[in-house]
Amino acid sequence: MGNETRKPSHFHLFDSIPLGIIFLSGGDRILYMNRFASERLYSMLEPEEKRFSFLGDVFSSISGKSPMEMEENFHFSIGEETFLAQRLPLYEQENTEGSVLVFQHISTLEKTVKELDLYKNLSLDLKAIFDISYDVIYVSDGNGITLRVSSACERLWGYKEEELIGKSTYQLEREGVFYPSVTRLVLERQEQVSMIQTTKTGRRLKVVGTPIKDEENRIIRVVNASRDITEVSQLQSEIEMLKQLTEGYRKEIMDLRTKKEFDGEMIYRSERMEKVISLAQKVAKVDSTVLLVGESGTGKEMIASYIHKWSGRNEGPFITVHCGAIPQTFLETELFGWEDGKEVKLGSIEMANEGTLFLEEIEEIPLALQVKLLRAIQEKRITRVGGKKPIEVNPRVIAATMHDLEERVQSGKFRQDFYYQLNVVPISIPPLRERKEDIIPLVVHFMKKLNQKYGMEKKFKPELLKVLQEYEWPGNVRELQNLTERLLVTAEDDWISGEYIPDYVYRNTNNQKAIQVNAIIPLKEAVELLEKELLTLAQKQYKSTTRIAAVLEVNQSTISRKLNKVIKK
Repeated sequence: MGNETRKPSHFHLFDSIPLGIIFLSGGDRILYMNRFASERLYSMLEPEEKRFSFLGDVFSSISGKSPMEMEENFHFSIGEETFLAQRLPLYEQENTEGSVLVFQHISTLEKTVKELDLYKNLSLDLKAIFDISYDVIYVSDGNGITLRVSSACERLWGYKEEELIGKSTYQLEREGVFYPSVTRLVLERQEQVSMIQTTKTGRRLKVVGTPIKDEENRIIRVVNASRDITEVSQLQSEIEMLKQLTEGYRKEIMDLRTKKEFDGEMIYRSERMEKVISLAQKVAKVDSTVLLVGESGTGKEMIASYIHKWSGRNEGPFITVHCGAIPQTFLETELFGWEDGKEVKLGSIEMANEGTLFLEEIEEIPLALQVKLLRAIQEKRITRVGGKKPIEVNPRVIAATMHDLEERVQSGKFRQDFYYQLNVVPISIPPLRERKEDIIPLVVHFMKKLNQKYGMEKKFKPELLKVLQEYEWPGNVRELQNLTERLLVTAEDDWISGEYIPDYVYRNTNNQKAIQVNAIIPLKEAVELLEKELLTLAQKQYKSTTRIAAVLEVNQSTISRKLNKVIKK
């Protein structure tokens, strides 16, 4: 600026400030303006205007106002930029010698205000966290001087916040407020420290001290978190004594609990199921591989879970893998897990370590994966997908299938060596149609549970139970349980009759003859007798002639006529 007075040498420091600064004499003559002001103000003036040396010359061109018309704080615009300016007097020996004009972007001020609000709210949040924390949170600077401490310090240390802030952690340690000082150890070791600390009030604290470092790896803060474990320490000795007493009762309690759970869940009366349970109890005491064979819904998974509960591995995990429900491309990862150097996913085999691994639908495992699984079972060692280091594992394997694996071996669909590994102890679970004496006890059991669940008191009539017992049950116990629930929740009467039974149950009863001939009688008489018994049975099961006609596949009028004939006789 050609008409500036020569500025003092230290004025160049103002050029680095991101604010407009203009020094004025008492007559508003411009004595100096920094780079920020010069670049903004003179950018809007014509070349001939830049010769002016008074504030009025500049602002009359920008705002159209003279300095006398400007308030102490005012706004002005240069192009699309808006600035906030403030004019302050300059004194020398209590006399006004001039003034200084300072201005900056409105957006800069707004951003500063927002940041101040953010810091204020953050400070309030941190204070709230400090105050509600059950633990003591203690912060010091890089020299061990206390900067902040949560309100829990009074309860655990016996001192209020204001009594600690500003004091050195070394001083507090000497005074016995706490010992040893975790902050001191962090500063000495230059790393995180975890230890047990005692306080003047006799408390025992678990303390973790964490250093906060700057870019030059110097500690600028130490943050400690202290948790009171006094009661925990006092209880440890009592717990050890109780453990000894508890261990003595544990086996007896587990045996009683297992028996109660088994009696409540495994409902059976048949001799065939008695043999299955007896064999399962025997193999539970050893670690031999078990192969459960049975149709869908016969309870293979339940038998497997009880073998686990009766075994010495009952405190370990029981992990189930439904091999048929998992795409073959993901089955290897599901079984063996994976790792990529950064992340690790445990497989089911590893998760079942020291427990039991139950493999449902074992026939669905691909041949190539059967080789790897066989080796894992034999060697008790696996390698995760993507991994290189072998991992020792020790699960007990129970497999289940609804197919004839030996037949699959013959057809090349299942590896013979893998089959022999699984078939150490085979247990065949009979279908429900082959143990009909179990059907009614199961129905009563399911009915009792459902009544309790839904707050009902419904019961099945004897003729309904008879139909259920004669049904073939292709879905076995699972189908029986589902149908029992269906009948209970859909029937309106407390005593449920056969009219609620689905038609497919009647169409698929067992192979017993629906009509039994015990003596020779005239054909006409036999037809009339059969018709009478059939109508009588249908009338008991179905309340309307329309429903009876639909089941017997005749017209409703025919049913009405024949019923009238039966009643007259």
